[in-house]
This record gives sequence, C-alpha cells and structure tokens, in this order.
Amino acid sequence: MAVFRSGLLVLTTPLASLAPRLAPILTSAARLVNRTLYVHLQPGMSLEGPAQPQSSPVQATSEVLDFITHLYAGADLHRHLDIRMLLTNIQAKSAFLPPLPTSVQNLAHPPEVVLTDFQTLDGSQYNPVKQQLERYATSCYSCCPHLSSVLLYPDYGTGEQPVEPLDAPLPSTIRPASPVARSPKQPVRGYHRGAVGGTFDRLHNAHKVLLSVACVLAQEQLVVGVADKDLLKSKLLPELLQPYTERVEHLSEFLVDIKPSLAFDIIPLLDPYGPAGSDPSLEFLVVSEETYRGGMAVNRFRLENSLEELALYQIQLLKDENHKENEEDKVSSSTFRQRILGNLLRPPNKRPELPSGLYVLGLTGISGSGKSSVAQRLKGLGAFVIDSDHLGHRAYAPGGPAYQPVVEAFGTDILHKDGIINRKILGSRVFGNKKQLKILTDIMWPVIAKLAREELDLAVAKGKNVCVIDAAMLLEAGWQNMVHEVWTVVIPETEAVRRIVERDGLSEAAARSRLQSQMSGQQLVDQSHVVLSTLWEPHITQGQVEKAWNLLQKRIPKTHQAQP
Repeated sequence: MAVFRSGLLVLTTPLASLAPRLAPILTSAARLVNRTLYVHLQPGMSLEGPAQPQSSPVQATSEVLDFITHLYAGADLHRHLDIRMLLTNIQAKSAFLPPLPTSVQNLAHPPEVVLTDFQTLDGSQYNPVKQQLERYATSCYSCCPHLSSVLLYPDYGTGEQPVEPLDAPLPSTIRPASPVARSPKQPVRGYHRGAVGGTFDRLHNAHKVLLSVACVLAQEQLVVGVADKDLLKSKLLPELLQPYTERVEHLSEFLVDIKPSLAFDIIPLLDPYGPAGSDPSLEFLVVSEETYRGGMAVNRFRLENSLEELALYQIQLLKDENHKENEEDKVSSSTFRQRILGNLLRPPNKRPELPSGLYVLGLTGISGSGKSSVAQRLKGLGAFVIDSDHLGHRAYAPGGPAYQPVVEAFGTDILHKDGIINRKILGSRVFGNKKQLKILTDIMWPVIAKLAREELDLAVAKGKNVCVIDAAMLLEAGWQNMVHEVWTVVIPETEAVRRIVERDGLSEAAARSRLQSQMSGQQLVDQSHVVLSTLWEPHITQGQVEKAWNLLQKRIPKTHQAQP
C-alpha cells in the first residue's frame, strides 16, 4: 500500500470506547503516513447514511481534555510523525462561543489521504463510505486534489479491543489549581484570553498537550511566551537549542493549524513572570507539573500589583518509556538535545586538497571541556590524533620553526637561562593585550598549520583513514579549512570553571577570565558538524563517541565518492 506524507485521521468512535483502541489505530495510521498526521474528532458520526455528514461542535469536557493528553502520549511511540489534533470543532462552555467556520480550513500540510476508524458492517473498504469520508474531509479542510481514503478497520481491530463503552474513564491528566471531584462529562469553561509559556525547543508531544489545552480554554486570544536569552542559560545543552525565530516559526505553524480562529500573540519570555504577571486582561495560565510553582509565583506577583489571580490549569508530564540512564523519564526537549549528541548536524566540507583517502576531523572545545579525553577515545577507536599543543611545543623549541621569529618579536628576556622560551613569561606579555596576542598568533598559527599538514601525510603513510586535529583554537586560527568536519565538545561554563580550578590550580576569577578570552561554546557549535559532551559519567561519554564514530564510518565512503 502507498505511503503518504500527510494525512487526516477522522475519529468517529465514542470517546469511552475509543481510548483503548487508540494505540492500534495510531499504529495503523503510522504505516500509511510518514510526515504529518492531523486528527479530527467527531464521535458518533456515521458515514453510511445517504446524506453527507456535516461537522458538528464537540463539547469540551474533562474527558475530551484527557483524550488530548492520551492521544499525544500514544503519539510519542511514533516520533517520525508530527501528529496534530485539530480543535476547530471542540468548544468550551462559554456565553461568547464563536460560530463554527463555514469555509474550508487551510492546513500547513494538505492531507493526501483521509483515514477513519469508522467500522463498516462487513469490515470492507466499502466505496460509498469512502466517498462520504472524502466529501466530509474536503468540506472541512484543504486537502490535496487527488485525495485517497482508507478505512482502518479491521486492520486495527482484531477482536481483542473492547467494543462496548468502558465504565472506567481515562485517568485524569489535567486539573485546575484547586482540584475538585469531577465527572468525565463535566464541561470545561472557556475564557476570553489566557497564556501559556515555555521554551518550546523541538516542539514535541508534551508541548502539544500544553498548547492544545490552552487553545481549548481560550476563545479569543492566547498569549504564548517563548523563553529567550537569560532564561535559556540554565537549560541542559543550551548550545543545541533551536534559535528563537525557528522555535517561534514551528510554534506558530502548529497553533494556526489546530485553531485558526484564535488570535495568537507569541512573544519572547525574558523573565519568570512574563506577560502573565502584568497583563490585566488575562484570565488563565496553563502550566505543567514542573512549572506549577512558577504559576503560583505569578499569581502572588499579580496580587502584589493589585491584579486578579489567574485560573491555573496544571498538565501532568508525559512519561518517556524509552529514556536511557542519563535522560529524564519525561518527554522533554533536554532529552532530544542529548540524543542529537554524536549526530551529523550539517553536511561535511569537501576538501579535495587534503591527502586522498584521509578523512580529517577538527576537534575543539572551550578550556576544561574534556576535549583531550575525547581525542584519546577516538584514538582508541582507530583515529590518528594530531595534538596541536604538542606541535606548538615543537615550534617553540630551540631550532623550531617559530623559535627565532618569537624571540625577535618579544625579546630575549622571555628566555630561560638555557635558551628555552619561558611560556609563562610570554603568556603574561600577550594575555589581555590584543595587539601583542595577534603578533604571537600571526607567527604561531601558520607554523602549527604547516606542521599539522606534515602530520596528515604521516597518517596516510601509517595507513590511517581518519585523522583528528585536536586544537582548542581550531576555529580562531582558521584551521576549519583543513578538515572535513568540526567536532566540538561542550560543557556548562560553571563546570568548565570547576575543572580548570581543579586541574590548573587557578582561582575562579582567573578561570573565568581564560574562558572569556576564548570563543564561547555557542560560537563553536554554530560552526560545528558534530557536538559531544563530557558532562556525564565516562561510560556515557564513551557511548557518545562510539555512536559518533560508527555514524562517521557509514558516511566516509559517500563523502570520498562525492569529492572530485
């Protein structure tokens, strides 16, 4: 059967019966759609009558909100799919309900196929039912001109799932700040305006629950705060966060898709309170279990400033059943960033001028990042490692290619009695003096680059096919032109300071000063092909390096074939 890039799944089974069937329905749909799957909820709708079915309002109840969570929790098993539940026909209890749209709703990815859980009497792909399904889909949403249709039953229903409605409702996943016993059919109150906030990095299913609940509650406007600048500093692997503009772009597309009738105000969140702390027109705030205390703090701040408290809606976290030992047990952007470590982030450079048959990596990182330990791990896997610090020592040594130029530039008082360059004295001359530092680097960097090229030839002579240039100043020196890929090792600055103090005996102030004189981790990552981190236990680092190495082995032949 054909596989489609985008699809629309129309769910017609009553919610109480739908919940236990949802997992096999999504699995069936995931076999047919590989990019975007829209979900439209219309419980109780029949596709077998003579009249064309019409979209009708579905009252937003506790059961519906719990189903949204259940849907996205199930969707996390199919991470190749971008699943989006459409909310246009889901209406909260309100005196100011907007009318259902009379025009066809545009979608960012027009469906190529429409699917349904609707069961025909004989379980066949009954053409009149499929025609009704296609007419219904095109009456609601913009679809591709040659729309296909598939009845998923009986593919998902093998008789093991209960057909009758269950007595037990879905476990409650959403609750107001002051939880009270509620029935699944209890209507959800609608509000004019509300807010929700987050980092929204690599928009995932837990984000979608948060945003969807906020969209159901809001009837006119939703303010969405997106964390930026200082609020990102404490995040795990902040260097791998998507840029603010990219996060907003993905967020905006998702929100407009699921509820285009809302006005969305997406703004940068620069402090913990954001607009929720100061906007008098807001009525509710959607938070997660983790940010609930932050929501309480927002309300205290509002009361201190003579504003009414916001109704807080707390969403339970989605569990990540496949998390590894160093990952969080919830669905989170932090985990997704961790899983990027070792992956190729951008296409490798073509370097036809490098020795044939040799693939060169430039390994860099801030001081204290653990770069050298990663170099040794790569050496253990078979790489030829060139240590630029060792090349620097050779260049400085009496008779070395940089010795005479450095002495002429800085004077004989930088020498020990035996004529060896005193690197501590030389360092004190150039540290904090950009002009003097440039004089030194203009001498040293070309010399080290020449020595490194000689080492590349040595690697070829030794039969190596992967060479690593270990260089803290790789990018500053412009040596990325000598490598196919830049690999960067990152750690938080606070951890780098701790390691430098412990390793080199410097004060914290001196350690920070050293880091400030280097390119930041973010600047390095922005020019990198692969990112690694030594933040966790050594065996975790080893696993990252082995993953990166194995992926490298798969792409080396292709890269070499692509070179002229």
